[in-house]
Amino acid sequence: MTTHSSGKTPKAHGVEALDVRERILECASSLFYRQGVRAVGVDLVVEQAGVAKTSLYRHFRTKDDLVVAFLEREDVDFWATWDEVAAAHASDPVGELAAHMRWIGERLSRSNYRGCPQINVAAEFPEQDHPARQVARAHMHRLRSRLDGIARRLEVAKPEILAAQLALLVNGAFVSSDLLVSDDATQVLQRSARALVEAARSAG
Repeated sequence: MTTHSSGKTPKAHGVEALDVRERILECASSLFYRQGVRAVGVDLVVEQAGVAKTSLYRHFRTKDDLVVAFLEREDVDFWATWDEVAAAHASDPVGELAAHMRWIGERLSRSNYRGCPQINVAAEFPEQDHPARQVARAHMHRLRSRLDGIARRLEVAKPEILAAQLALLVNGAFVSSDLLVSDDATQVLQRSARALVEAARSAG
């Protein structure tokens, strides 16, 4: 039986590797979001994470892979919240839309909010085939699809148009958060979404 002077039970190699990967990703995500992807180099990430550069490249072959992992991580958080809200309003599309505008407005009001990560990264990479931009594009298409589902449940005449309008509203709010007083974001989003729904119904 092997004894360890630290008195701690050693972690399995796989678990330890996951911990290192998560520490790198957590640190990189924070830096990317606060400073921008292009402004943050791999050297800064490994310094802040307290790992060797070889450890970073063991888990992420390139910086682009790390950026993609950052966006995918943000994606999981965003859609987990969305799904939770949607499940609570499964038979009430009006209530679901209002609830989405509420939590998105609350997100915009955070003191450390610096915009939508997907939009921010897409703006930094004009190359259409860049892997990070592809993840960002998929996020936008998914948002449009989710809003389209709500619009169809609202039974308006042209749900695809309403979905496009709602997507523009949400994305516009993401990039205009500095123009909103912290307490205004939710109210503005909810009132604007309600006005778009009423207009869509009137047009029908």
